Amino acid sequence: MITLDQLNTAPPADFVALLDGTYEHSPWIAERAAAARPFLSLAQLKHALASVVREATPDEQLGLIRAHPELAGKAAIAGELTAESTNEQSRAGLTACTPEEFARLQQLNADYKAKFGWPFILAVRGPRGQGLSRGEIIATFARRLAGHPDFERAECLRHIHRIAEIRLNDKFGIEPVLGNQIWDWAEQLAVHSDPGFKEQGQLTVTYLTEAHRAVAAQLARWMREDCGFDEVSIDAVGNVVGVYHGTDASAPRLLTGSHYDTVRNAGKYDGRLGILVPMLCVRELKRAGRRLPYGLEVVGFAEEEGQRYKATFLGSGALIRRFKPEWLDQQDAQGVSMRQAMQAAGLPGTLEAIQALAREPQRYRGFVEAHIEQGPVLNELDLPLGIVTSINGSVRYVGEVQGMASHAGTTPMDRRRDAAAAVAELILYVEQRAAAVPDVVGTVGMLEVPAGSINVIPGRCKFSLDLRATTNAARDALDADVQAELARICARRGLSFQLTPTENASAAPSDPAWQQRWERVVQGLGLPVFRMPSGAGHDAMKLHEAMPQAMLFLRGLNSGISHNPLESISNDDAELCVRAFQALLEQEEL
Repeated sequence: MITLDQLNTAPPADFVALLDGTYEHSPWIAERAAAARPFLSLAQLKHALASVVREATPDEQLGLIRAHPELAGKAAIAGELTAESTNEQSRAGLTACTPEEFARLQQLNADYKAKFGWPFILAVRGPRGQGLSRGEIIATFARRLAGHPDFERAECLRHIHRIAEIRLNDKFGIEPVLGNQIWDWAEQLAVHSDPGFKEQGQLTVTYLTEAHRAVAAQLARWMREDCGFDEVSIDAVGNVVGVYHGTDASAPRLLTGSHYDTVRNAGKYDGRLGILVPMLCVRELKRAGRRLPYGLEVVGFAEEEGQRYKATFLGSGALIRRFKPEWLDQQDAQGVSMRQAMQAAGLPGTLEAIQALAREPQRYRGFVEAHIEQGPVLNELDLPLGIVTSINGSVRYVGEVQGMASHAGTTPMDRRRDAAAAVAELILYVEQRAAAVPDVVGTVGMLEVPAGSINVIPGRCKFSLDLRATTNAARDALDADVQAELARICARRGLSFQLTPTENASAAPSDPAWQQRWERVVQGLGLPVFRMPSGAGHDAMKLHEAMPQAMLFLRGLNSGISHNPLESISNDDAELCVRAFQALLEQEEL
C-alpha cells in the first residue's frame, strides 16, 4: 500500500514508479501530474491525473487508448496482459467465457476495431467495483458499437479514468464503503416497479401504485431500523419523513431530501440519491453516538415527476401550501381519482389532512438537496461534484399550426399552406435563438401531423415547446421572441396557430450563503469548485418559494444520461457525495 505522504515527498522518478500500472503502459501521465503536488486527498490526485489526459494532444490520447488490450483478446489468450488487466478481466469472468460468448466477443472486437481504429475500452469492474457480468459486458459492447467516433473516443477515455480510479483504490487500500452502501440501497429500491414494466426489467414507480408504496415502506424501515432516526412517518401525501433530533430542540432544523417516484423506464438515482445520502449521514451520526446542534429532517417526496397525475411537485408542494385542491379530483388513465388512490393506500385523501403538512419556514435553516446531474457536463470535465447556482425557470406550451391539407403532387410549391413546414422553421429558430444566449435552452419535443399521409401536404401540425433559462428575465425574453417568430412564420405562410400554456415555473437561484457552504466542502475534498445551472426541475425549486435552498450535483456516468435505464453513478463518486454532505452538516456557522 502507498500513501499520499509517500507520493508528495517522493522524487519524480519514484513518484512515477509508485503509480506504475495506474494508466496502462502510459508513465507520461504520472510524470506530468507530479508537478501538481502536494495532493491533499486521493480525489485530488485522481483529478490531477485525469486533467493531464484531458490536456494532452489528440495523438497522445489516442495512444493511451491503443495501449489497452482487447477484452478476451489475443493478448489475454497469450498471457501477455499486465497484472492489473489480467486481474480485472479475470474478475469479470472473461477468462471463463463459453465458446459462444468467446466467439461473440471476438466478433465484437473485430467490428469495433474496424469501425473506430482502436480497441473497445470498458471498466469491467464496473461502477460498483465488484465486476460486470459477461452478459453486461457483451450488451454494452454491442450498444457502443453503434456510437459515433467522437463519442466513443471520449467514452473510452472516461472508462480509462474509471479503470485508473479502481487501480488507485487498490494501491491505497481504499474501499468506498459509504458509496457502496448508496449503490446497494439504490439497487434494493429498484426491485420495485409497476406492472407492465417490471416484467420487462424496466424501472417505473408512479404515484401510489403498489410499487410506490413498497418503496416508501422500505425507506421508512431503513430510516427506523438501520439509520436510527428518532421519528419516522409516512404523511398524508405519501412523503416519507425522518427526523433526527439535535442537541438543541429549539434550534431550527435543516430540511433535505428528494423524490422517490420515477419516470417510465427510468434510472435508479434520479431523486433517490438525495434521500439516501442524508439517510446515510444520519446512520453514521447514530453509530458514532453523536448529534448535531440542530435537528435534521429528511423527506422522501412521494411525487415530483407528474407521471400518473398532472400534478408535478405534489410531495414538496404540500410542505409549502402549494397543493391544489382540484388535484384530488384528477383521474389517471384508468379513471382512478387521486383521492381514491390516496384512500386505497391508507391515506386520508382529504384537503384538510394535506394542508396540515405545511411547514413554518422560520423553523428551518433552509433546504439542501443532493442530486445526480442528469447531464453530460461534469462527466466531460472529469469532475465528480458540481455546485448548482440556479435551477432554470421554464415555460411550456402545447401548440398547433393550421394550414390547408391538399394534394402533394398537384399543389405548386408557392401555393402551399404547409403547417408542418412552419413548425420545422420554428424548431430551427428555437435552436438558434436559445444557442445565442448562455444557459438558455429551448426544445420542441413532440410533433404530430394528425391524419398525415405521404401524399398530402400537412394541414395541421401539433407540437410542444419547452423554454428554460437561469433567470426569469432570460426565460421571458426567449418566450417572447419565440412567440413573435411563430407569428411571423404563420403570417408569411398564410397560416393560423394556437398556443396553450401548460407550465410556468420561476427560476430558483441558489441562496448565496448555502451555495458557499457547498463550495467550501467541495474544496475541502481537494476538488475544484465548478459552478453550473440546473436545466432540470427539482424539489428544491419548490422549497425555494419558502426558504433558502442550494443543491449539490453528482456526476452521472454514460455521458450523464438520465431518465433512462443507462443512468448510473460510481461508488467512488457516491462516497465523495456523502463525505461532502457530512462536511456540510458539520460547518460551525450552522
